[in-house]
Amino acid sequence: MKKLTATFLSGCFILLFSCQSKVEKPGDFKLLPLPQEFIIKGTSTLKTDKILSYYTVGNINLPVRGDNLKNIQPVKDHSKAQIIYSIDESLDLPAEGYTLDISRKQITITGKDNAGLLYGFMTLEQLIEDAKEQDVPLPVCSIKDYPLLSYRAIHLDMKHHLDKTEYYYKLLDKLAKYKVNAIIAEMEDKIKYERQPEVGSADALSINEWKKLSDYAIERNIEISPLIQGLGHASFILKHDKYKNLRDDPKSDWAFNPLDPETYKVQFDLYLDAMEATPYGRYLHVGGDEVHTTGRGSGISTIELQLTWLNKVCKFAEEHGRIPIFWDDMPLKYAGVYRPMFNTKLTGEEVDKIWEENEYKLVEFLDLFPKNCIYMRWNYSSPQAIGNSRAMEWFRKNGMQVMGATAGQTRWVLMPQNEGNMDNIKSFALSSISSGINGLLLTLWDDDSPHFELYMRGIIAFAEYTWTGEKRTKNDIKSAYRQREFSNTVTDSEYAFIDQLEKPVAFWNNALLVGNNRNQLHKLNNPADEAVISLPDRNNKGYWSIQYTKRLEQAAVFLQDCDSIASKIATMKSQAIRNTYTLEVYEQVNELVRFTPKALLALKAYDMSQNEEQEAEAAERIRQFPEEFMALRKQFELVYGKTRILTKAKGYNLYIPDQDHHSHLANQTVSFDWQFFPEILFLEKIENEF
Repeated sequence: MKKLTATFLSGCFILLFSCQSKVEKPGDFKLLPLPQEFIIKGTSTLKTDKILSYYTVGNINLPVRGDNLKNIQPVKDHSKAQIIYSIDESLDLPAEGYTLDISRKQITITGKDNAGLLYGFMTLEQLIEDAKEQDVPLPVCSIKDYPLLSYRAIHLDMKHHLDKTEYYYKLLDKLAKYKVNAIIAEMEDKIKYERQPEVGSADALSINEWKKLSDYAIERNIEISPLIQGLGHASFILKHDKYKNLRDDPKSDWAFNPLDPETYKVQFDLYLDAMEATPYGRYLHVGGDEVHTTGRGSGISTIELQLTWLNKVCKFAEEHGRIPIFWDDMPLKYAGVYRPMFNTKLTGEEVDKIWEENEYKLVEFLDLFPKNCIYMRWNYSSPQAIGNSRAMEWFRKNGMQVMGATAGQTRWVLMPQNEGNMDNIKSFALSSISSGINGLLLTLWDDDSPHFELYMRGIIAFAEYTWTGEKRTKNDIKSAYRQREFSNTVTDSEYAFIDQLEKPVAFWNNALLVGNNRNQLHKLNNPADEAVISLPDRNNKGYWSIQYTKRLEQAAVFLQDCDSIASKIATMKSQAIRNTYTLEVYEQVNELVRFTPKALLALKAYDMSQNEEQEAEAAERIRQFPEEFMALRKQFELVYGKTRILTKAKGYNLYIPDQDHHSHLANQTVSFDWQFFPEILFLEKIENEF
């Protein structure tokens, strides 16, 4: 029997059964991630509403299950069970592997270990989900499955906002469904630190609440490890008066002084609380990126200062049973080998030459590089660059552990761009698999704070590539995403609105601004005058439209796109069986984006008006903008607020904004105003001039 991928299942069913009569209509089963082997042999007699009982070989507890299997009951006679499951450690599969066989009347799941058994049930859940909504029996099939990367972690960046606690539990369920097995939680101030209570925000989760999340996660084979920024990115600590004396630069809250013993007292206290809150995590991510320290006139070089700090925190992690992880960029920058990691145009010979000229700068401090540390090589745009591989090879050649980090979100505003960065995710996953590296992290930065639901397609692509490798096309993965997340009725490319939405979002970002300065608006003295586009002059008709010709042409195109997207989302909402909330979030993104070209085109109508009647009509339309936008914002916040806490906490520990060295949008206001700052300024200008 030919091995089939999910892409061709429907067609192959037709081929298999075209010569037979009185057979059930086959279903279209699109599994995520795609199993390593998935052989369809026919159609069973197992209807989804008749899968009621199980029999366990070896008295093994049932793993966590989804809604379709949550009510199955045990039976003592295996011949009467619809599901028979067991664990067989001798199974010739890697860890987390499983086999799943469906015969005409029975389902057999064998896990290599507890994780494998869990994933076998998760795959069965997907098969049942597809069969149920298509009203067909389960297929007679054989699945042999296992991951190609053993550590498949996503990054949960909480530095600028919290979601409601129940959302994190639902997220854990979904990650387990797609066989993601780890989270690196960048907690910042979102844990109520007990040893240094000034650091935690008023709305932070308690250590006990974090423990409960960790318990829930580990039941789903997801280990949560903390990321507590140390040497740099320390504004969430050093902004407080209590810790200002620990700054490397007294005027900056960015970095600690690595020569002050009190630095380590504070950091180690935070580590202890974070490790207590995540008892199953193997790792302690200490950060360490994007930081230059001076040592306050000590004369010690920047690289030695960083490695001095790194040795101390790595020793602490090891003493407390954790493997430290460290962003590797700064030593590579000091040595002059950083840029080749992101330059895909450099040849191997050119990269080798750069390393030959600069490697001595690293070798000089080789003894200071901790060997118990994992050096995390992050590259979000060009993991295929020869220089990136060369850097990873250097660490491994010198006896150090390496892991990669890709990204599903960087500094993209409102929603991820570049198809959720799928190509780069694939590239780093495949290179990690081929080079024998055991894991990969998907970073999901909250710098500009898109809704987490908008990360899901990238997360699912990451799950596919790290588990399966490259066994189907990007478009097939997108189709499977729509089937798994919404319904089998919306798999066709006509529903692929997410990619279509990217360009209008990119246009929206700066469409009301003079330049590319959305992230800098809060730093201007008079942003409405300095940064927001001018408005038409009724005494100089037509000039404004000429001035913004290209912008107005784009507005007309993108307004049509937004109208088309709105129609597709409405259709999908009417057909979706699950996850309609995700569609609601996309719908609000589209509505926010659509407001801008509508406003620009209304201004054009005013500017091009030929008589007083046309001018008055256009002016009246423009004066409606503030009220119209207020209603739009209210609905936007209503939808986002179902899962997200929209404002920074107030109370006993009033939120203190930091110095915002990287101009993170989500850090610029305590309220949710940061999301709409250009529109707010634009509408103020409208009210003043109209």
